[in-house]
Amino acid sequence: MSIPEDEEKLLPLVQRWPRASKFLLSGCAATVAELATFPLDLTKTRLQMQGEAALARLGDSAREPVPYRGMVRTALGIIQEEGFLKLWQGVTPAIYRHIVYSGGRMVTYEHLREVVFGKSEDKHYPLWKSVIGGIMAGVIGQFLANPTDLVKVQMQMEGKRKLEGKPLRFRGVHHAFAKILAEGGVRGLWAGWVPNIQRAALVNMGDLTTYDTVKHYLVLNTPLEDNIMTHGLSSLCSGLVASILGTPADVIKSRIMNQPRDKQGRGLLYKSSTDCLIQAVQGEGFMSLYKGFLPSWLRMTPWSLVFWLTYEKIREMSGVSPF
Repeated sequence: MSIPEDEEKLLPLVQRWPRASKFLLSGCAATVAELATFPLDLTKTRLQMQGEAALARLGDSAREPVPYRGMVRTALGIIQEEGFLKLWQGVTPAIYRHIVYSGGRMVTYEHLREVVFGKSEDKHYPLWKSVIGGIMAGVIGQFLANPTDLVKVQMQMEGKRKLEGKPLRFRGVHHAFAKILAEGGVRGLWAGWVPNIQRAALVNMGDLTTYDTVKHYLVLNTPLEDNIMTHGLSSLCSGLVASILGTPADVIKSRIMNQPRDKQGRGLLYKSSTDCLIQAVQGEGFMSLYKGFLPSWLRMTPWSLVFWLTYEKIREMSGVSPF
């Protein structure tokens, strides 16, 4: 049943444009979470790049030394050698990325849950539907956000390049976008998109699926209500599962995105995500796929906590029903 035009104009914005409103609300929550936890993301990326076996194939950079071991030493090394504020190097494209990524994934997941799959009358939502919804939401959100993720990863490594005496590649975020576009064309902005969406599918299967499943299980089967306690417990579970599932794909994604490229924009180290996976395992061992797991988990858990608590609260303040 359609609403008369005059009455529709009187409705709050969140009711007139529900999907656009949810996109903006999730983007705001993601920005808060990103600013709070970004130093851990930078530390994780630096750890994932250390001891990269494939670098031995490049003439003058044969197997770089490993300057830091462990999360704490890596973070302290960045502060001592580059400065405290360098812990937030690359945060601008990271925020751009999360506005697009989080907005896209949240709107997609809720649309699938409410419209395509549909909840039962008792609000029960089968796990398999939640898994499919989480995977599809991650794929769509990450594909849209890939250019910003590419810039974020490359800018996070600029401080390390400076210490190694290499020339800086970018003067800032917009210069990074322009340079990547000039060198690789529009296609270059989607470099590494395959491992990126693979990671996003796994992370969102862990994050969205776990949060939604745990939250509604607690509400329907325990004395807990839909409040901050339930949101907190659900987000802690989702952060752990997302880190376990997503770290190997995150290592592969970061290496492919950061590898040097020829004039045609083709990677010089890896032919594909599968090639990167094989080289990492053969050259560094299976556990190389979990390089940076500790900072990844320590970041994912507070990120998930801050995001979900903020998102649920601003939905409540905006008059939108709970997730």
